[in-house]
Amino acid sequence: MTATMPLLRERAESARAAARGLALASTAEKNAALERIAALLPRREDAILAANEADLAAGRAAGLPDFFLERLTLTPARIRGMAADVRHVAALPDPVGATFDERTLANGLRLARRRVPLGVIACIYESRPNVTIDVAALCLKSGNAVILRGGTEARRSNAALADLLAEALADSALPDGAVQSVRDPDRAHIDELLRMHDLIDLMIPRGGAGLIDHVRATATMPVVAHGAAVSHTCVDAAADPAMALEVADNAKTRRYSICNALDTLLVHEAVAPRFLTMLAERWAGKVTLLGDGPALDLLARLDTPPALAVEPAREGDWDREHLALRAGVRVVASLDEALAHIAAHGSGHSEAIVTGDEAAAARFTAEVDAACVYVNASTQFTDGAQFGLGAEIGISTQKMHARGPMGLEELTSYKWTIHGDGQVRPA
Repeated sequence: MTATMPLLRERAESARAAARGLALASTAEKNAALERIAALLPRREDAILAANEADLAAGRAAGLPDFFLERLTLTPARIRGMAADVRHVAALPDPVGATFDERTLANGLRLARRRVPLGVIACIYESRPNVTIDVAALCLKSGNAVILRGGTEARRSNAALADLLAEALADSALPDGAVQSVRDPDRAHIDELLRMHDLIDLMIPRGGAGLIDHVRATATMPVVAHGAAVSHTCVDAAADPAMALEVADNAKTRRYSICNALDTLLVHEAVAPRFLTMLAERWAGKVTLLGDGPALDLLARLDTPPALAVEPAREGDWDREHLALRAGVRVVASLDEALAHIAAHGSGHSEAIVTGDEAAAARFTAEVDAACVYVNASTQFTDGAQFGLGAEIGISTQKMHARGPMGLEELTSYKWTIHGDGQVRPA
């Protein structure tokens, strides 16, 4: 039966009440709860995997696309990775209570900024059940209560993980209600949550463009998110072709279903013959190339394997997040042309250049407007755990208040503290 809206509000009110106590919890208390979560994950592996397989079977029957099923999939290795990430979060410094920008004014007032939790964070997400654990761990360590609303396609997996969180927190010193899970699949609950600006301080949507656009258009509280992530790798005239091949291949094929996977290659014409020959051999029978005119002409002249799939790129392909083993290829005459393409078609997420020219690298990092800009490395590193944040609650392509992978510090605000000795402001 569909949960009533008053019950949903009660959960949000419970989270708000828990947030007050959670903001005062000690680092040791928070870390003990996180250790309990990490310890339970391998112990509950069989139940979690059984729930996940039921979700996958339903997803296959419903015809969900391959990239969606890949994101939905849990394995023993992924569960071990989730536990390791929780322990990493526990090992990180606690941001709550840290002071910075301390100074004394001419009138003797002593000022400082003190980090405080945001309060109550809600996360609405699709497909990835690991988000249930990642978000809960980051919110607890940063002193925030959290409301979790996963997608219908992962409801069994998310329920199993929410049960684990409830079991772990029942034995902890943290306040009841610190983690709330909305399990009812009724989509009306999303809009109800988006109206609760009096109880929820920040909304974080994670999923497809439809979900994110709806949240941005409807939410009555601040939203942090990114939309479609179109990522480029630029192979510069001064690139080492062998390095460029490994970087591009990893950026596309390691996991094609993630938001920081390569979507378009921009290859300088000076290295295009050699690089595209090597790329054709690597991607034959594996990745479909969507080429512009010069790329198609060059590939036609090269001795490429018959199994290489090549199609003409349509204009819309340059703005497409493929989430598949497909990649656009454009041959450019200069770094200026590559930068102009990224400016026109990039999404502000993750962009990379492969080059041995320090000046070209400096231009790229200075001029590309993106949350993460790489030189001689794969864009697949855009990830909270890879950046040393333990995990991430999301990746922001906005510029206020957080940008890129969001970890503990991005889940805090600050208050000014002012100490005086009886100072009064002159009339």
